Amino acid sequence: MLNKNFLLKNIHHMLALGFGSGLHKKAPGTLGTLVAIPIFLIINPINISFQILFVVLIFSLGIWSSTVTSKSLKQKDPSCIVIDEIAAFLLLLVLISPLNLYQLIYVFILFRIFDIWKPYPISWVEEKFSGGFGIMIDDIAAALMALIIYQITAYVL
Repeated sequence: MLNKNFLLKNIHHMLALGFGSGLHKKAPGTLGTLVAIPIFLIINPINISFQILFVVLIFSLGIWSSTVTSKSLKQKDPSCIVIDEIAAFLLLLVLISPLNLYQLIYVFILFRIFDIWKPYPISWVEEKFSGGFGIMIDDIAAALMALIIYQITAYVL
């Protein structure tokens, strides 16, 4: 069921599956996170207000698309839905910009650790909320945790 035809069935599937990156069998969340980088490079030259507005738009569309796609798949939070990683990592990049390559790699690793491991309070957020909002918000929590650790440790980079 999860193939190119499903991806192209409607715009919600296309967005929720990160334009196809969520179809990868191994590490779809990591690939989805990587999709945020070229998007960030495109919007980075534009002012911060636009960048924040863009992330809010992606987050909002992600809620809607995640709801539709998870219902189509009849799963609560399928791993193929990666718009949550895209929106959350994009937010993280916007909040710490400008950054060099080492910082980018560092925040990527931090974000993936928090997104996979889901320590408290991320695990609480994941349990508390459901549907498309639940799919999206726990990754925002992971991004905020990564931001906190980054801010604490950034002076060494």
